[in-house]
Amino acid sequence: MTVYDELEWRGIVYDATEGVRDVLAQDKLTCYIGFDPTASSLHVGNLLPIMALARLQRFGHTPIAIVGGGTGLIGDPSGKTQERTLLSREEVASNLEGMRRQLERFLDFDAGVNRAQIVNNAEWLDQLSLMEFLRDIGKHFTVNYMLAKESVKRRLGSDDGISFTEFSYLMLQAYDFLTLYDRYTCRLQLGGSDQSGNIVAGCDLIRKLHGAQAFGLVLPLVTTASGTKFGKTEAGTIWLDPERTSPYQFYQFWLNVDDRDAITYLKYFTFLSSDEIEELEAATARAPDKREAQRRLAREVTTLVHGAESVQAAERGAAVLFDPNVTRLPVASILAVAGDVPSPELFEEQFRGEGLPLVDVLSSTGVTSSKSEATRLIRSGGIYVNNERVQNERVRLTLDQAIEGQLFLVRKGQKQNFLIRVVKKTVGGD
Repeated sequence: MTVYDELEWRGIVYDATEGVRDVLAQDKLTCYIGFDPTASSLHVGNLLPIMALARLQRFGHTPIAIVGGGTGLIGDPSGKTQERTLLSREEVASNLEGMRRQLERFLDFDAGVNRAQIVNNAEWLDQLSLMEFLRDIGKHFTVNYMLAKESVKRRLGSDDGISFTEFSYLMLQAYDFLTLYDRYTCRLQLGGSDQSGNIVAGCDLIRKLHGAQAFGLVLPLVTTASGTKFGKTEAGTIWLDPERTSPYQFYQFWLNVDDRDAITYLKYFTFLSSDEIEELEAATARAPDKREAQRRLAREVTTLVHGAESVQAAERGAAVLFDPNVTRLPVASILAVAGDVPSPELFEEQFRGEGLPLVDVLSSTGVTSSKSEATRLIRSGGIYVNNERVQNERVRLTLDQAIEGQLFLVRKGQKQNFLIRVVKKTVGGD
């Protein structure tokens, strides 16, 4: 099996320029993917291209990860309906550092002849003068050609339009490909389907200036079976940085994927073989309630991103947080395994007498955004206190119900846990 065959059976090939299958089978290529440094962390939406680079390296090809320190100052209009907020150079530099550390978990930077590299396109874009760029690069792009690109057409039809800054992005990305070809003999660019036009533009530029054939491999944009955007949850984006998304939350994200998505994601985001994935698919068909595919998915991806110890900690935490006898457990034991679960605090005095209305507890601690949302969720059976469903919106919580008088375990829906801690007021506190 060639790497193209591998990518194809995993469903990762959305489109490709002519000759990609053959050249990957015959030659060892240098290939690259660009990553946009708009945040200090990559997120799960970046995992498919990262895994594609890692698979290519395992088949002997040489991966380059470009972090767009230069293009990140401009902003890519692809897939965007509005102009991006431009970042400062200091913000981009800070974001690059976080991304480098995360990429190093997937790519081998000590592999010898095909060791991975991380490069910053600011190295060449910052040195490029406007006159040089217009004379040597801009003349190879007609305005008609650029207007025909889907990302540009979509923005031209909007009220906001598109600035010249973002309009120039296609040329800058093409110039990146040309520079990597010149410096590293890089002949293959990968990217999501929203990058298809930019990839082809780079191939065309290399052909025009060097008479050489370069290649593009387009990856699918990951979606969910329910039609929601992959990597977005009610709690927000799922980041690779443990400070932004805890390993427990990260593990739970994968554990709770839809049955219809589990096998697809095993192909996309793990290195499991076809035989292993087929076994998990059969197990899911026999007993979907056991969620064997999701459990393996959660373990594999969390291990890749955070390490095996984080998987063990996440599973210990889940065992406690979903224990029907959680009220019998010591508070110290609960906190020890669930330290990264959100833990808002309320004062002990608030629970004295008849206690505090549950709707007030939920809204004041951020479990819900308002009392009306709290009421709606309680009535629909979407709130659990100490792993017992509550369906009466008039319920009040008292200290007697708290675990050791110190802690309430609250769950919103089937996934979001909160540890509401009951604390004493300090002297002079509000």
